Amino acid sequence: MKIRERGVMIGKLQTGEKNCITDVEGVMVGHITLDYPINDNDQYVCTGVTAVMPHEGNLFREKVTAASYVINGFGKTTGLVQVEELGLIESPIMLTNTFGVPAVTHGTLEYMLRTTPEIGDTTGTVNIVVGECNDGFLNSIRTLPVKPEHAIAAIENANPEKAEEGAVGAGKGMVCFGYKGGVGASSRVISEEHSSKEYIIGCLVVSNFGNKDEFPFSKYGLSEIRQETKDTPDGSIMIILATDTPVSDRQLKRLAKRCGIGLGRTGSHFSNGSGDIVIAFSTANKVSHDSINMMENACFIRDDHPLMNKLFQGAAEAAEEAILNSLSQGVTTKGREGRVVEGMFS
Repeated sequence: MKIRERGVMIGKLQTGEKNCITDVEGVMVGHITLDYPINDNDQYVCTGVTAVMPHEGNLFREKVTAASYVINGFGKTTGLVQVEELGLIESPIMLTNTFGVPAVTHGTLEYMLRTTPEIGDTTGTVNIVVGECNDGFLNSIRTLPVKPEHAIAAIENANPEKAEEGAVGAGKGMVCFGYKGGVGASSRVISEEHSSKEYIIGCLVVSNFGNKDEFPFSKYGLSEIRQETKDTPDGSIMIILATDTPVSDRQLKRLAKRCGIGLGRTGSHFSNGSGDIVIAFSTANKVSHDSINMMENACFIRDDHPLMNKLFQGAAEAAEEAILNSLSQGVTTKGREGRVVEGMFS
């Protein structure tokens, strides 16, 4: 159940039809969830992989404009150096646990090599983008349960339907404000009144941050739920922002920064040991890998157009609601050493 179904309304802008990142046409999400005990020594696999596909075609051959923004840099992502340099994404955006990054990078690379034979042969190499959060409170992370084949399966599971949320995929073992966190999504419709043109901005998060006493129950009209305090690390959040608005990589970074507003509204103060990272992309202007043209033509909205402020508002609102949706749909989950993290509403 999403947070709106519990009577909590976030922001003023209208949500998309699915209230999900997949409201942006072409965007797909896939999960693989790992949930099983290991032997009889209190070890437990409680983790997974989530894939966000910016469009349904070949991402290397048709790249999307992109940017990233590091709110707090305690993280172990791959691929963001090239995203920052070139302003493009050319692979699925993969999410997993901290120690799963190498395996997911490997699996995603295998997928890209299989589907795009020219990579590393008749053309250049590929930049794989992977983000992570530390699910070691519930997941026996040292056993390295995530394998390359799980990344491939998450990609192959990706579809444009409303994404499954809560304790699934990369969110399976995550803890947020002492309650069960995980995957959450939301979207906003951005309308331009003079042309009647509508755009979509969508957000998907993996929430894994905050202490219980930081969550503003009263602000959202909720009753505080008394539960045992969990001694968890500072945690992290990965935020994926998508839009079909024609914006440049520079403008995408400006949008990505506004996700920090939504994160702060939920009670986060970007802890020292928290990796709070935003990856943003636009599907409006795809860039062909094989073009021989000297010039690249693209149209972008003006920075001083009123639509830009609506996009800023939409990014903040969608990020805030995506985090709340991850909590609203987080179910009580057991993990290693007999640990149990309760869902905020279960």
